[in-house]
Order: sequence, then structure tokens, then C-alpha cells
Amino acid sequence: MAKKLFVGGFPYSTTQDELKSHFEQAGTVLSAVIIMDKMSGRSKGFGFVEMADDAEADNAISMFDGKDFGGRRLAVNVARPMEPRRDRDFGSRA
Repeated sequence: MAKKLFVGGFPYSTTQDELKSHFEQAGTVLSAVIIMDKMSGRSKGFGFVEMADDAEADNAISMFDGKDFGGRRLAVNVARPMEPRRDRDFGSRA
């Protein structure tokens, strides 16, 4: 079964193809997505890589977590589900 990994700390100039290519060293990559800032359109320096199975995901974590990528240290771990956001209270307009 596929497993999604959180990948943080890569250079802002990293492309999705570069991220995918890097993680293919550990196994089959189903997808690689870089999270972009909505306002500037630039990378936020983190994203998600989906590996084909648990063994390949575990291999990617052991190969890349804490290792250098483009002059920066990667953080790689199993992605957790996004927590629901709290409602924002911008104050009432009476």
C-alpha cells in the first residue's frame, strides 16, 4: 500500500521533478508535490512524496532524513493527516 511522506527543508528553488528524481533512489515514487505560497507563488520549502509501498517509504526515510539536499538538511517522515483548522474570529462588526 502506498505511503505518503512529509519532506521539509529543501531549497526553495527545488522543482517537483528534482524532488521526485531524488526520492526515486529509494524506490517507486507515485507523486511528488511541493507546497506553494498562495500570495507569492513561491515554494514554501516543504512538500509530500508518495512512495509505492511501506518498505520503500521506510527506505526513503532512512536514506534522506537529516541528510543534505542542495545545501540544506532534509526532514523526512511519515505524513500525518491534516488537523482541522479552528474558526478564525476577526471580531464582530456591530
